[in-house]
Amino acid sequence: MLNPPNPRYYGTEHEAFRATVRRFAEREIAPHADAWDEAGQFPRELYKSAAAIGLLGTGFPEEYGGTPCDHFHGLVLAEELARRGGSGGVSASLMSHTIGAPPIVAGGSAELKARVLPGILAGEKISALAVTEAGGGSDVAQLATTARREGDHYAVNGSKMFITSGMRADWYTVAVRTGGPGASGVSLLLVERDTPGFTRTGLRKMGWWASDTAALYFDDCRVPASNLIGGEGQAFPLIMRNFNGERLSLAASACGFAQACLDDAAEYARQRKTFGQPLIGHQVIRHKLVDMVERIEATRALLDDLAARLDAGEQPVAQTAMAKNYAARTMQFCADAAVQILGGSGYMRGVRVERIYREVKVMMIGGGAEEILKDLAARQLGF
Repeated sequence: MLNPPNPRYYGTEHEAFRATVRRFAEREIAPHADAWDEAGQFPRELYKSAAAIGLLGTGFPEEYGGTPCDHFHGLVLAEELARRGGSGGVSASLMSHTIGAPPIVAGGSAELKARVLPGILAGEKISALAVTEAGGGSDVAQLATTARREGDHYAVNGSKMFITSGMRADWYTVAVRTGGPGASGVSLLLVERDTPGFTRTGLRKMGWWASDTAALYFDDCRVPASNLIGGEGQAFPLIMRNFNGERLSLAASACGFAQACLDDAAEYARQRKTFGQPLIGHQVIRHKLVDMVERIEATRALLDDLAARLDAGEQPVAQTAMAKNYAARTMQFCADAAVQILGGSGYMRGVRVERIYREVKVMMIGGGAEEILKDLAARQLGF
């Protein structure tokens, strides 16, 4: 078996969970990935199917329907959905609550959490995070969308861009400016989809076709003050902590997609014959496959070490940023190599490595672009 789990980190409970995620992805996602990609969406029922076997609740508090666990369960979930499902669009939207809901857990009132979280973790409601704006992404401290307190409501004005699950979500965790300039003026509000003054427009994109991505618009959108997450001006730490979790998940997904590319390239090389022998019989192809394995092994070792440090109570912000960058580059390398090995077949729509190749760039941008994360790592390391 290529790249077996490290027994130092993964026990029987992790492998049982891996088998559950694998069966779900192979049965519920992989057979439909091409059709859903072409349709630009997937059935809403998939959320309930995932929730029924505990996937949506992974890492969330038990009192709201979740299953508390260590960071290795999170790695298993992200990697297996990617490797076996093979659709970044499905993974991104199906799991959009993993970036939309954690701020609610960390900063929401008891009433807000009890009102919102059970439905999300049961797959009945969809959660999205809305931080990015057309004028800026990673520079959260400069966001321009405003929320003005008017009695027991906030009047929200502005817009958000590139929001995953932006069209279909029921709850939007929205970063707004309630105070002055800079990080200290940023707050979080939970906005319900049918709130008057709130509209959405779908966006067409290079990859993640099955994930609905949208621009959000707020025009004197009145949001109950009880939907404030944390106090006014206290959102920035919540958003930064949330980014770290998102980056770890993206890195694990990228590793899973890289492994999917290796799986498909190796299988094709064994079956395809050129010049009287299987493609894998040519040294240049074997070397390409080994190059892929090297990068995947290194990426997985980075992720395992990072998860162990997080479980030990560390906050390795620089290492999380670097791991996300490294994993995205691993995915980029493996997707390119796989398409090259498959040749013309790898360029055809409906072939998994073609879809993964299109999805590379969003993995290198989402959760913090490579350049931003390098600068973040440099500051954390004292450079």
